[in-house]
Amino acid sequence: MCTRYIAPDQAALERAWHIGRHNQPKWAENVFPRARGPFLRPNAAGTLELVVGRWGLIPGWAKTPELKFATMNCRSEEAARKPAFRDAWRQEQRCIIPAWSFDEPCWETGRNVWWRFRRADGCLWGLAGLWSSWIDRATGEVLESYTMLTCNADGHPLMGRMHKPDPHLPSDRQDKRSVVAIEIDDLDRWFHGSCQDVLPLLCPPEPDRLVGEPL
Repeated sequence: MCTRYIAPDQAALERAWHIGRHNQPKWAENVFPRARGPFLRPNAAGTLELVVGRWGLIPGWAKTPELKFATMNCRSEEAARKPAFRDAWRQEQRCIIPAWSFDEPCWETGRNVWWRFRRADGCLWGLAGLWSSWIDRATGEVLESYTMLTCNADGHPLMGRMHKPDPHLPSDRQDKRSVVAIEIDDLDRWFHGSCQDVLPLLCPPEPDRLVGEPL
């Protein structure tokens, strides 16, 4: 799972995604679970809109936004059936989470060493996510939130090295996790395809698009 990443500022985000100026609250460069971060989704006009919300999806059925369980990551294989995420998945509430880099822990030395992953081309990541708009029934306040989708990375030359191994499982069944990067050419499919259409996109970034190093 991913628990921290670096978000671009608004100017960099607008340049990268060719969207107009948005009056949105600022967000921190380093984004951690439950902090506010930017994400992109299509609006009613069919263009991309910038939204700032909580990293940690708040399902519509929740009585309070303060959940007792973590929702910053969603296993893509479980999105259709997990109660916290299934409504957003079935309603095709897919989003893009812009990031300069994301961090993952490596335990190959026997201790936690954080690695940082950037794109080899120097561009922004467009990480796959789901969004939700939670409405406070008492006040009518709307809280936007999002989760980052992950996929299995066993066998991936870089992402398969991350995270603490389970000594009780064989090397090819560790279920190491990776973020999902959506490339520019796949944006229309990601935003407008059916749930079945987007399944082939739910895979780790190609190794030659990754630059990773210890912090």
